[in-house]
Parts: sequence; C-alpha cells; structure tokens
Amino acid sequence: MRILLVEDDREIASFVAKGLRQASYAVDVVADGEEGLDRALGESYDAAIVDIMLPKRDGLSLIEELRRAKVKIPVIV
Repeated sequence: MRILLVEDDREIASFVAKGLRQASYAVDVVADGEEGLDRALGESYDAAIVDIMLPKRDGLSLIEELRRAKVKIPVIV
C-alpha cells in the first residue's frame, strides 16, 4: 500500500512516516500543499494523510481540488 503524507512539520512527518514504514507501507512525504496536490494528481496512491495548515495551499483546498479532479483516494486529515 502506498501512502502520500502531506505535512510541513519535519518532526511530525518523520515520526508518522517511520511508523508507517515499520508497518510495511510505502510512504512519500511532501511539505506543502501544492506539491501534495501535484503528487496526488500525478501518481497513484492508496491513501493520503493531509495536514490542514500547510504552506502554499491548505489541506482542505488540496482535498477539494482532488475531489474536483475525481481523485477518490481516502484522506485522513
């Protein structure tokens, strides 16, 4: 299972990604909403974990744009 983690706090991102990898998930970590949107639109993910307060684009607008583009991956906020 491949997960996109969109989190700008390096410490939190590292902690969450480490736990997911230890559970055998493949994890891609990005630090801002624009890059998160680009990745989610351009690559295939089974799920996304998205922070609300992000640089460049907030998490809610990222999710709204994914839904407008008919990307139906499950999202944990």
